[in-house]
Amino acid sequence: MSAAGSGSNAAGGFERGRLAALLEAAGAWLLGLLWVLPLAYAVWTAFHPAEYSTRFELGAPLTLQNFVNAWNAAPFARYFLNTFLLVTMILAAQMVLGTLAAYAFARFEFRGRDLVFMLVLLQLMVMPDVLIVENYNTMNALGLRDTILAIGLPYFASAFGIFLLRQTFKTVPRELDEAARVEGASALQVLWKVYVPLARPVYLAYALVSVSHHWNNFLWPLIVTSSVETRPLTVGLQVFSSTDQGVDWSIITAATLMTSAPLLLGFLLFQRQFVQSFMRAGIR
Repeated sequence: MSAAGSGSNAAGGFERGRLAALLEAAGAWLLGLLWVLPLAYAVWTAFHPAEYSTRFELGAPLTLQNFVNAWNAAPFARYFLNTFLLVTMILAAQMVLGTLAAYAFARFEFRGRDLVFMLVLLQLMVMPDVLIVENYNTMNALGLRDTILAIGLPYFASAFGIFLLRQTFKTVPRELDEAARVEGASALQVLWKVYVPLARPVYLAYALVSVSHHWNNFLWPLIVTSSVETRPLTVGLQVFSSTDQGVDWSIITAATLMTSAPLLLGFLLFQRQFVQSFMRAGIR
């Protein structure tokens, strides 16, 4: 092959690579725009009077009255407290149970270990909505219906969390186990002092995913609760779409921003750690 032919092929490959990069960038910008536009509309509508919810004017007056009206229209303080207790309870249970299960699957040899782990993985293929009826009957039989515990109990054991931590624990050198046991550490001490510190990035990534999911969960809390004292934020928002005066988008968007603000703030604060944690988990 001549030098001219090689140069032509290299130039063609460079152009194709550049075109692919441009298409990827354009696709990313398009997806970002599709995500930002609804948020931009919600911010505009929430901070302006109701008559500006359907039109855009640069000189439109700003107001916080929509947030005041939204806060007074529903017991948001109670909803926030319920949601905080719910996500904290679920995350704590998932961390403890997931850590113990992952450690057992990663480092202990026992009969049926692979079969049990396969059953755990099968849970990932089952949609939670399929189990709503059975979960509801179980909560009712236990006398837990219309409680915060009833919302969180079906999620205490997370197959995804067990799988993620097991894969991380398996990368820990066994020499660290042996060194810790030589020093007289028990199995739980080895887990707490060796495995858990090394898996902190994975714990952070999973915690953000878990909190985000259960903060936004709607269907199951709606079904299993029936009182203001136990309902989380997502269920409390439905009060704004069931008024006799019709839909007031300025109040709805203000309530939505108040509900989603903690998640948005948390993601902005921990964005770098979130991405790095999942990249490390993926590499392992």
